[in-house]
Amino acid sequence: MQLQRLTPAFENHEVCYVTTLPGLVGAVSRAKVSIVRDASRTDRLGLIVLIAQIFWIIITQRPNIVISTGAAPGAIALRIGKMLGARTVWIDSFANVDELSMSGQLVRKYADLWLTQWPQLVEKYDGLMYRGAVI
Repeated sequence: MQLQRLTPAFENHEVCYVTTLPGLVGAVSRAKVSIVRDASRTDRLGLIVLIAQIFWIIITQRPNIVISTGAAPGAIALRIGKMLGARTVWIDSFANVDELSMSGQLVRKYADLWLTQWPQLVEKYDGLMYRGAVI
C-alpha cells in the first residue's frame, strides 16, 4: 500500500511490482506484478526459494532502480539489485515508529537512499533521512 501511494512518481516509467500478496495483481493498473514467497529468517528453505525468485525477477527485468518499503523480500531485492548494478531506495515502513525494522537496519550499506517516515528516527541512525511520510 505504501509503495502504491508513490505510483504518480513512476508515471511514464516501466514499473514492475514484486509482492507476497496475490491480491495486489489487480490493484496496480498497467504495471507488471510478480508474486514471490514470503519468508523470514526462521524459514531457511523459504528464504532460499525467495532469493531464487527475486534473483530471477531482477535478472529478467533488469531494473535501473529497486525501491522497497520493507521486510525480508524487499531487503533481498535491494541487495541483489545493488549487486547487479541497480540504484536502490529503502523506505522503512510507516509502522516502525520507535526504531527501524531489522530489514531496514540490514540494508543500510546497500541503499543509495535510506529513508524513514518518522523524523525522530533520523537522530538514531547515521545516514538515515526523512523526506516525509507516504501515508
